[in-house]
Amino acid sequence: MVGKRAFGTKENHEHEDSWGRDIETGLQKRPRFKDVVELAMAQRTTHQLKKQLTEGIDTSHYKKYRKSDEEIKQIKSRKIRDYYKRLNERLDDWIEVDTIVKAMADDIMDSMNPDADHDGINDHEGALQTAHENLEDLLPEDVRDQRLHDKKIASRAININVLANIVLLVVKSFAALKSSSLSLIASLLDSALDLLCTVIVWTTNKMVSWRVVSLKRRFPVGRRRLEPLGILVFSVIMIISFAQILQESVEKLLPNGDHSTATLPAVAIASMAGTVVVKGIIGLGCVKIKTTQVQALVQDCKTDVYFNTLSLLFPLIGKAAGVWWLDPVGAAILSLYIIYDWADTAFENVTRLCGSAAEQELHKKLTYLAYRFSPLVRGFKSITAYHAGDGIWVEYDILLDEKTPLRRAHDIAETLQYCAEALPDVDRCFVTCDYSLENPGGHAADQA
Repeated sequence: MVGKRAFGTKENHEHEDSWGRDIETGLQKRPRFKDVVELAMAQRTTHQLKKQLTEGIDTSHYKKYRKSDEEIKQIKSRKIRDYYKRLNERLDDWIEVDTIVKAMADDIMDSMNPDADHDGINDHEGALQTAHENLEDLLPEDVRDQRLHDKKIASRAININVLANIVLLVVKSFAALKSSSLSLIASLLDSALDLLCTVIVWTTNKMVSWRVVSLKRRFPVGRRRLEPLGILVFSVIMIISFAQILQESVEKLLPNGDHSTATLPAVAIASMAGTVVVKGIIGLGCVKIKTTQVQALVQDCKTDVYFNTLSLLFPLIGKAAGVWWLDPVGAAILSLYIIYDWADTAFENVTRLCGSAAEQELHKKLTYLAYRFSPLVRGFKSITAYHAGDGIWVEYDILLDEKTPLRRAHDIAETLQYCAEALPDVDRCFVTCDYSLENPGGHAADQA
C-alpha cells in the first residue's frame, strides 16, 4: 500500500486537492516519490552552483602582495609610493568582493526555490527570507562590525563639526558687529552656510532612512537621490550668497565707494584664528578615516583653514600697510573661489543625477565581481555602471548556453544581483541573460 501511494496511484489521489492536501482534513500528505526526487535534484543543482562559484576563493592570497603604511612611507620615490597605495586599494576591493561572494553565495542560493515540490507550502526558508532581504544581515560579522564602526565614526565626526560650527558662528557674529571687514563678513557667511549644509545633509539622510510603508509605495526604489538634491539646492544658496559679497566688494573698490581701512578687533582675530585651529584639528583627526562622509568633512575642513587664514591676513596686512583696497580685493577673491568651488559641486551633482558613468576604480571592482562568476556563465556581453545620485546602479548582461534551464539561469542572475547590491557603493543592480553575443543590446538607441 505504501508503495502504491509513493507512485501516486489514482486510488490515493481521489481524496487530495491539487496541492496534495487531504480534502477532508486539509492536512499535508506525505511527499510523493516524484516530489522527493525533484527536491533532491534541486538541492543537488544548488550545491553544484555554490561549489563552482566559491571554489578557489582565498582572500589570504592577496594579502601577501600588500605593503603596510610604514613600508610605503620608507619608499623615497613618490611615484612608487603612489603605485603601492593604488595597489593596496585595488587589493582591498578584490578582498571585499571575494568576502561578499564567499559569505553570501550559500545564503542566497539556499534561499531559492523554497517550494521545490510545488505543493504550495515552503519546505524551507533561506537566509534572504529570514532577513527580509536585508543584505547587511548576511555579511560576515567582521564586515558588519567594520561598517557599523565607520558609520559611528562618521556620525561622531559630523556631530563634532556641527558643534564647532555653532560655536564659531556665534563668535564670528559678535566679531562682525565690531568690525567693518568684508573678509570677516565673508568668513561669517561661510560658517553660517556650512552649518546650513550640515543640517540639510542630516535632514535628507534621516528622510532617506525612514521606513514608512506609504513612502515605500511612492518611492519604490528608495529616496537616496534626496541627498544630492539637498546638496544641489545648498550649492545654489552658496553661489547666490557669495555673489552678494562679491558685489559689495566691487562697489567698495569703485571711485565713489567707501575707501576706509577695515579694522579687526581682538575678538575678530581670535575667532578667525580659532576657526583655523579647530578646523585643522578636526581635519587632521579624521584624515585616516576612509569613508565618503568623513573624507568630505576633511575636505571641508581643509577649505575652511585656507579660507579663514586668508580672511584674517587680508585685513590685517591692509591695516598694517595702510592699503585700504586689500580687504575688499581679498573678499572678492575669496568670494570668487567659493562661487567656483560650489558651482563645481553643483555641476557634479547635476551630472550624477543625470546618470554619469561610475568612476573607473569602481567599474574595475564590478568587473572583478563579474570575473568571480565566470565559472557559471559563458561570458559577459556588457557591464554598465552609472550614477543615480550618489549611489551607483549596475547593469550586467550575462551570456549563458541557450539550453540552460530557467532555474539555473535565475539562480545565477539573482545571486550576482544580490552580491553586487551588497557592495556599499551600489544602490541597485539589474542582470539580464542572453544566449548570443550578436543579439541586440536590449535597450532602444533613441533612449540613450
